[in-house]
Amino acid sequence: MAGLKVAVLISGRGSNLQSLIDAQANPAYPAEIVNVISNVPDAPGLVRAARAGIPTRVIDHRNFDGREAFEAAVNEALAEAGVELICLAGFMRILTRGFVEKWRNRLINIHPSLLPAFKGLHTHERAIEAGVKFAGCTVHYVRPEMDEGPIIIQAAVPVAPNDTPEVLAARVLNMEHRIYPFAVRLIAEGKARVNGERVEIDGAYVPEGTITNPSE
Repeated sequence: MAGLKVAVLISGRGSNLQSLIDAQANPAYPAEIVNVISNVPDAPGLVRAARAGIPTRVIDHRNFDGREAFEAAVNEALAEAGVELICLAGFMRILTRGFVEKWRNRLINIHPSLLPAFKGLHTHERAIEAGVKFAGCTVHYVRPEMDEGPIIIQAAVPVAPNDTPEVLAARVLNMEHRIYPFAVRLIAEGKARVNGERVEIDGAYVPEGTITNPSE
């Protein structure tokens, strides 16, 4: 296995991490996870990584005096692993401007909404309360402002009248698992480029037609 060297930063169960692990099982996949870093010592995602033979590191933010010191330790671990791209996957820490700018256009995140709608937490509850007919997820390059940055790929799902936040979350998560490995592949293949604050993708196929909810 070879390709773009990726680190995945997690805080929890690591389901999106698992989608990336599954993708790299294909020898043709152009990226390799070289390190999984968690700020939570007992994060279940660490077990997923260990089962796949991926090196892991616990860097507990509670052991540091401030965000800068914590991020310095993270940067040291990233440098040791030769990381070229960072994937945030349920990483529940706000990163400083300094860290984000150091990794500018080499740091991506997946968010469970169609950004710029519903930034922050409780996205599915808020989508249902707002009465939107479509929800979804977004992979984007990270900027210092929360849930900001050039969008690489989005996936939309319909919102049903009887959806609960849990049901909608499961529908969206299924799409998260599809688009995160796809976004990493586009970057690893050199097909996704940041131009200003927009992402240009070589050879991108844009689906034709429209979908309505409710349908006619």
